[in-house]
Amino acid sequence: MKSIVVTEPFNYKRIETPIPEFQNDYEVLVKMKAAGVCGSDFHIFRGENPCSSYPRISGHENVGIIEKIGPKVTKVKPGDRVVVDLIITCDECYQCKIGRENVCENVLVRGSGTDGGWREYFTAPEDDVYIIPNNVSFEEAALIEPFCIGAHCTKRGRVVAEDVVFILGTGTIGTIILKTCKSIGAKVICCDIDQGSLDRAKGYGADYIINSRTEDMHAKVFEYTNGKGVSVAFDSACFKGSLTLLMQGRLLRNAGRIVSLGFTTEPEVISQAVISFPDYSE
Repeated sequence: MKSIVVTEPFNYKRIETPIPEFQNDYEVLVKMKAAGVCGSDFHIFRGENPCSSYPRISGHENVGIIEKIGPKVTKVKPGDRVVVDLIITCDECYQCKIGRENVCENVLVRGSGTDGGWREYFTAPEDDVYIIPNNVSFEEAALIEPFCIGAHCTKRGRVVAEDVVFILGTGTIGTIILKTCKSIGAKVICCDIDQGSLDRAKGYGADYIINSRTEDMHAKVFEYTNGKGVSVAFDSACFKGSLTLLMQGRLLRNAGRIVSLGFTTEPEVISQAVISFPDYSE
């Protein structure tokens, strides 16, 4: 089969590899039909993902058709259209047993810690594939994984209708978080340096937009919240200093929550005081 492999940072090639064999009786063989190209795939290509090693077949937004099943598989059958979970977990560690499989001690991410879907076939446990309806195209189904990020983020942030939410970075993930928060009924402020992204966010329901290239981000948040600050902030920009930025200037009110989504390895400058007392001014 054909596979696209990142051999080292800034280098990739198409190679011929064997179609994978089952490792146990509960696996399925997926014939790939669509795979997304995520921002994290660019980080892997550029050598910026600390969780990746090389050579690596990227691709974690994977959709396909069940080609073959193991002898003990009962949940799917050949011909089923499926989306594939991006993580592989052990189901044995403390985190897995309390329902936090996403931070499993032995977690592997398809397309990052292990090979992903930029190839014609790959295997997965039957518990890691989910049937999609026939009225959802393969291309649309490839977006299920990023939409799950929006659902997971808002759940982790405990977003409710009474919240005022701030989203730093209105790319794909920031926009998905916006849509998820608006479906809950929250008020949302979006911030970016790209006016086109902000205009898109406004069209998708953002209550306020801030262009931090030309406007004072903290002053605008203060204005839009009547001096109280926001109750939830999402860092979907994830640049050096972005997390510190969200904890400064009383942007976050007391009892507020911050959800960080990035892989930046540069250290931040954050004091205990701004964590415990967001309205503290240094």
